[in-house]
Amino acid sequence: MNKVALITGGSRGIGLGIARSLAEAGWNLAINGMRDESAVSGLLEDLRKYQVEVVYCQGNVGEQEDRQAILQKCLDQWGRIDALVNNAGVAPKERKDLLDMSEESFDRVLNINLKGSFFLSQLVAKEMLKQGNDSLRYIVNMSSVSATMVSVNRGQYCISKAGMAMMSQLFAARLAKENIMVYEVRPGVIKTDMTAAVKQKYDKLLLEEGLAVQERWGLPEDVGKAVASLLGGNFPYSTGQVIMVDGGLEMGRL
Repeated sequence: MNKVALITGGSRGIGLGIARSLAEAGWNLAINGMRDESAVSGLLEDLRKYQVEVVYCQGNVGEQEDRQAILQKCLDQWGRIDALVNNAGVAPKERKDLLDMSEESFDRVLNINLKGSFFLSQLVAKEMLKQGNDSLRYIVNMSSVSATMVSVNRGQYCISKAGMAMMSQLFAARLAKENIMVYEVRPGVIKTDMTAAVKQKYDKLLLEEGLAVQERWGLPEDVGKAVASLLGGNFPYSTGQVIMVDGGLEMGRL
């Protein structure tokens, strides 16, 4: 039987890139997203062309009842879960100076990006413990270079990713003896609908000014390949580690 992965925010952008790589590797997929299933039916069928089973788990990971329903649909379909990819995330609706950030915006970003991922990981980890520890299981947290790189006009996003970095360490330490590997993946500037609004800015920074060592945009498939390698069992002695997928963006240079 194929292994089962739940990917939050898996119907677009980086999440869809991850889904494609895992489908190609033979994983059955539970794809979470906010849109109605009718709006994503085409991409679900595209994933099924890899001869894997795919179910759609609609819901907001920032809501407790939705988190429980998302996991339950996965369990109803396969009776198990072998990997969780915490990818769902949002940027602030408006980029504003740190001194003008509203509590409403702060709460929205933190609830989805950090709180939702934390408590879904808690649910999934408990389910994995019920399954025993005869084989490796995985939790992969999609963080960002914003965990350490400052953007004062979207501070709530940076804080959410910095929190996810610590969350990854905590779950890795707690679950290592249970044969559950936890990794943090930090993408750099990736071409998705989330970054479409700042495309002109980053075209110049990446392609003309050398922001990253590799002078191109990152692509969702770049991240997907990294996650597929982690879930392929290729890093069995590296729990708690940070995997950079940023084209050398964070490399210190003179």
